[in-house]
Amino acid sequence: MLSRLLDLHGIENVVLECKTRDYIQERVRAGVLEQGTVELLSEIGAGERLQREGLVHDGIELRFGGQGHHIDFRALTGRSITIYAQSEVIRDLIDLRLADQREILFEADVTSVHGLESTEPRVRYRHDGKDGELRCDFIAGCDGYHGVCRTSIPRGVLTEYERIYPFGWLGILAEAPPSSHELVYANHERGFALLSMRSPQLSRLYIQCNPEEDIGEWPDARVWEELHARLAARGWSLIEGPVIQKGVTGMRSYVVEPMQFGRLFLAGDAAHIVPPTGAKGLNLAVADVHMLARALKEFYSSGRRELLDRYSETCLRRVWKVQRFSWWMTSMLHRFESDNAFDRKRQLAELDYVVSSRAASQSLAENYVGLPIDD
Repeated sequence: MLSRLLDLHGIENVVLECKTRDYIQERVRAGVLEQGTVELLSEIGAGERLQREGLVHDGIELRFGGQGHHIDFRALTGRSITIYAQSEVIRDLIDLRLADQREILFEADVTSVHGLESTEPRVRYRHDGKDGELRCDFIAGCDGYHGVCRTSIPRGVLTEYERIYPFGWLGILAEAPPSSHELVYANHERGFALLSMRSPQLSRLYIQCNPEEDIGEWPDARVWEELHARLAARGWSLIEGPVIQKGVTGMRSYVVEPMQFGRLFLAGDAAHIVPPTGAKGLNLAVADVHMLARALKEFYSSGRRELLDRYSETCLRRVWKVQRFSWWMTSMLHRFESDNAFDRKRQLAELDYVVSSRAASQSLAENYVGLPIDD
């Protein structure tokens, strides 16, 4: 996304990708796009297939006590979300970049970054069995939590904030049409469940589990049994189908401050991680690089550094709002081992308040469809 934005501003850039093209285009990940993300993709010429194949949703359903409650995003905010897999977004952006004959080095193993406080920072990498080095004006560390960029910042510069949740999500991808026309978030005494989708033929479903769960202990029949129990509602039934993917994902919240050092700028998972409950990871990364591209455009067109100098401050303001929302959704919908009877009643009361109060519903809707991308 950042490379596309920079291309449109006439700023030369190189993408170093550690995985193969097939891997990043096939890996199943997030699939909920905020309206601001959809609008930006269309604006930069990456929205044609998205507009044709994306599933537009005007709300979600909160389900508890065996009843579903519709949160109408369109009525509350005038905005919507779109279901379109992250792998498809990546495919569209890669196709655009290669069609423009811009450079992507796949299977490029970045070994180190240097000279971050100089006017010519360097990236060292290995590609096709040969060592290489890039000398550049700026480095964008979009290399995730396990990448080399954040860990290359000198000790003592960064402050880390983290919360580890005592549960994970067991997710499946099933060849089954979605059992609902919108996402269903279920709070159940056995734990959280989510009904999502990837297409009219593929369902994506999750259940709360132990983060260290042995996937071998969850044959397909057990998974479906648990989904039936947690998603149960009067007059509704769950459609089953062959399970083609299964895995367990741990849940955590993480933020590092600042998101920049010298001429290195962190974006996405390199700087922050959110639990998937609020569907914010991809969208928050898009907001980061949108801001970074604006700042670099200002620098190259006028020589001014105001937006670059404020990059971290501007991004973190949004990051912490999104962290708050993701934590709130997670705490409202999941069962914690420390919960007692009081906690259970309080949680159900909060859900009841959200679905019965327009102000509470609107707050959820505003955050879910996404804060303005320039906010």
